[in-house]
Amino acid sequence: MKKTLFDKVWDSHVVDSIPNGPQILYIDKHLIHEVTSPQAFNELKRRNIPVFRPKQIVATADHNTPTENQHLPIKDALSRNQLEKLQQNCDEHNIELYALGHEYNGIVHVMAPELGITQPGMTLVCGDSHTSTHGAFGAIAFGIGTSQVAQVFASQSLLLKKPKKMRITVNGSLRKNVLSKDVILYIISKLGTDSGTEHFIEFAGEVFENMSMEGRMTVCNMSIEMGARGGMIAPDETTFAYVAGRKFAPKGADFDTKIAHWKTLKTDASAEFDIEYTFDASDITPMITFGTNPGMGIQLTENIPTGKDVNLEKSLEYMNFEKGASLLGQKVNYVFIGSCTNSRIEDFRVVADYVKGKQKASNINAWLVPGSQLVAKQIKEEGLDEIFEASGFKLRQPGCSACLAMNDDKIPDGEYCVSTSNRNFEGRQGQGSRTLLASPLVAAATAIAGKIVDITIPVLEEV
Repeated sequence: MKKTLFDKVWDSHVVDSIPNGPQILYIDKHLIHEVTSPQAFNELKRRNIPVFRPKQIVATADHNTPTENQHLPIKDALSRNQLEKLQQNCDEHNIELYALGHEYNGIVHVMAPELGITQPGMTLVCGDSHTSTHGAFGAIAFGIGTSQVAQVFASQSLLLKKPKKMRITVNGSLRKNVLSKDVILYIISKLGTDSGTEHFIEFAGEVFENMSMEGRMTVCNMSIEMGARGGMIAPDETTFAYVAGRKFAPKGADFDTKIAHWKTLKTDASAEFDIEYTFDASDITPMITFGTNPGMGIQLTENIPTGKDVNLEKSLEYMNFEKGASLLGQKVNYVFIGSCTNSRIEDFRVVADYVKGKQKASNINAWLVPGSQLVAKQIKEEGLDEIFEASGFKLRQPGCSACLAMNDDKIPDGEYCVSTSNRNFEGRQGQGSRTLLASPLVAAATAIAGKIVDITIPVLEEV
């Protein structure tokens, strides 16, 4: 029987099956952070159950961490307590923790790939929905609830029903200034935020084959915004080159053996999917959202839809936008470039290329938040920090930051923020905040202009 990439990874991790029922899936790596792990540790303690395989668990602090003065004690009592509990639980169970200040600290979905923890063919879970990011390596990676975190602690396995399979193919070549973020925002705008429900998505075709690993991570990161359990892309030479030499990647002969296996991880020619969609790359231009879910996106030069829809009207009331209006010229006061979607070195290179020699508009608060300490280090090594400083941008320290505003980085009530993060829900970036999702390039152009501008033509020759 011909198999999909998803079938091959899933089937190789099945420990046991219940006839016509769920299966027990072995988990290779369990990633944890300070927000969703304390309750699970308490469950273990209450039931006097030890962590089964602590060496398969990696912990980092990201959601609550401040992005300024990280060398000082954390002021917020709740955040301070959560980080202290994470340290205490990891010490007690002998789990590796990259705490605040550690050279490998960062957003869990940024630091794990860059350290080589994430590898093709793995199963990875985390108490965080954007665990789908790691699917960019041809891994099955997905977010789990707190009770499932406890289940993996206790058994290194999960009881699951195998999801359905979807393939989204995008062929052709992308236009200049169209980034991976635009590709996934375009797909979600066409298919909707519930189109992936009960499915695992494989992204295929020339666009993803030619995309960098960091771009693939952006796409798989937002597959969860379609309601899917996760997304994945078949590993190839681009994947192998990215993994090679990273701290926890296999070395020498072990790496060669791994590559021989990883090369088998692709969908067989006649394997079947439950549903398939196909798009043409030439139809995609820079995108931006206008509403309160990631599916409410339009191309920069389009106008806000005019149809009769209760959700559309409710979202426009929150955003204070009108049906049929253009977002070009819309003034904003905040630009946030960061989050597990777009806080990697490639994103900051795009921003630096655009803002070099320009000045940020006076009405803009521009926050640049690297995804990890290693990204922050690379920004300085490449001299990007000097470009940002000369342009008036604020480079902060790594963390989740204003993606979900669990630290002090909050967008004020009623203010607009062009954000490279993944969700534009009501109040996501702070109570009353209004989020417009976009690529790092659109965000950079907005910061310079002080308003949303059309980058489809004038920027073409500049980047």
